[in-house]
Amino acid sequence: MGRRVMQVGWCIAVSLLGIPLIAGGRNAWGAEPAGAPRNSRPNIVFILADDLGYGDLGCFGQKKIRTPNLDQLAKEGMRLTQHYSGNAVCAPSRCVLMTGLHPGHAFIRNNREAKPEGQYPIPANTVTLGKLLQKQGYVTGAFGKWGLGGPESEGRPLQQGVNRFFGFNCQAVAHNFYPTYLWDDEKRFPLKNAPFSAHQPKLPDGSDPRSPASYAGFVGPDYSADIITEQALRFVRDHKDQPFFLYVPTTIPHLALQAPEDALKEYAGVFPEDPPYEGGRGYLPHRTPRAAYAAMVTRMDRHVGQIVSQIRELGLDERTIYVFSSDNGPLYDKLGGTDCEFFESAGPLRGRKGSLYEGGFREPTIVRWKGHIPAGATSDRVTGFEDWLPTLLDLIGSSSATPAGLDGISFAPTLLGKSQPERPFLYREFPGYGGQVSLRMGDWKAVVQNQMPQGKRAAQPWKIELYNLKADIGETTDVAANNPEIVAKIDQLMREQHIPSAEFPFPVLDKRSSPQ
Repeated sequence: MGRRVMQVGWCIAVSLLGIPLIAGGRNAWGAEPAGAPRNSRPNIVFILADDLGYGDLGCFGQKKIRTPNLDQLAKEGMRLTQHYSGNAVCAPSRCVLMTGLHPGHAFIRNNREAKPEGQYPIPANTVTLGKLLQKQGYVTGAFGKWGLGGPESEGRPLQQGVNRFFGFNCQAVAHNFYPTYLWDDEKRFPLKNAPFSAHQPKLPDGSDPRSPASYAGFVGPDYSADIITEQALRFVRDHKDQPFFLYVPTTIPHLALQAPEDALKEYAGVFPEDPPYEGGRGYLPHRTPRAAYAAMVTRMDRHVGQIVSQIRELGLDERTIYVFSSDNGPLYDKLGGTDCEFFESAGPLRGRKGSLYEGGFREPTIVRWKGHIPAGATSDRVTGFEDWLPTLLDLIGSSSATPAGLDGISFAPTLLGKSQPERPFLYREFPGYGGQVSLRMGDWKAVVQNQMPQGKRAAQPWKIELYNLKADIGETTDVAANNPEIVAKIDQLMREQHIPSAEFPFPVLDKRSSPQ
């Protein structure tokens, strides 16, 4: 099927079950009467980390890295302990977030670079969260990493519901925190950094790996994440008198490991760093890689604090909905010098970035809206990125603007402390990393692996692994053989949730979903 068909929303199993997709008809919190002026609607701040693990925040169990601002946000709001990103890697995850369609229906289903810069673009007619909010009178800004279409493509931000964009258009360029330029709307914004690749093989022969001088060429005067945050703060100031949607898809803590010197000083000598990371496993060498990772996460936390402080100073704090999450799970195998095992970045979860086991896409998520969302609350409702589009429209009093046929289900009642039926299921598919499928249904979690041919290796036989997450959060014991009825039900749901894509073919799933 081509692009036109792929933009039609589908939610077959939900409709069969007779469960409404959104809370119908009116504002979930009842504070926005019909005809209310649009400038009285709450602002939305959505901060999206990059490769942050479930256990990387203090409020989700982190012991070694300081995240005081996010911990405070959690104290004043709600932690979502079973929230899932759109997919296990960047671009398809962001596509789910922006469109409200799960990976079996969304247009972008894997990372794919497009020359000369950027990623494979979403089509011009894509219905995005930004476009829908613009129609509700919101000014929209995106500050950070876009990843849904290059600067000359129909997927570029200003064509997809973003009024103001500043940051990285391309995921690959974003691997360097000291680039030579960023994008200012649709023009290049030059930085003072000297050009160098974020993918150095190893330190040159004869270099002293313990000397700071050996790493001096991998930094510059302009740290991109700081500059992007400054522009986000300016956006808030410029639009304080109208409702705004501030989307901050930060590049932290994605590789390469790079942090300003003042950030590194906070963790100087705190962790054992012998030996340094000299390269050889991707990205840039670093003399103190553990300190660098911790410093980057704490720097991101500081940026969150700056945004919250700016909004508070403008008197907008109680009129602002904050959301914090991550696009996928943490890295694996010490790629690029990271040591997620040391920090227990995935917490108790199995799997890392690129995996549809829990650690690959269950994310530390916080929502705060003073006076509406209970402070210090925790929700274990199963939710996903596709749910944000209807949920946010519901919260601002525009549930009727939610397009029909989405996979997302508003969980505004849950956020507001009300009872709500559990999500019937949550579906994910990913043609990358060997080809995987997963489906969560209540406490049951099913995973299928190795479904895409790789080199000379054919796709493996279809085999559903089944885990009971309530009893086995680490997905250690496959109980499929003991639960054939559950496996059969999940297998049927998996068949129903895949729509073939001409752009991102998945042959095994394409065949399974075709009429028998």
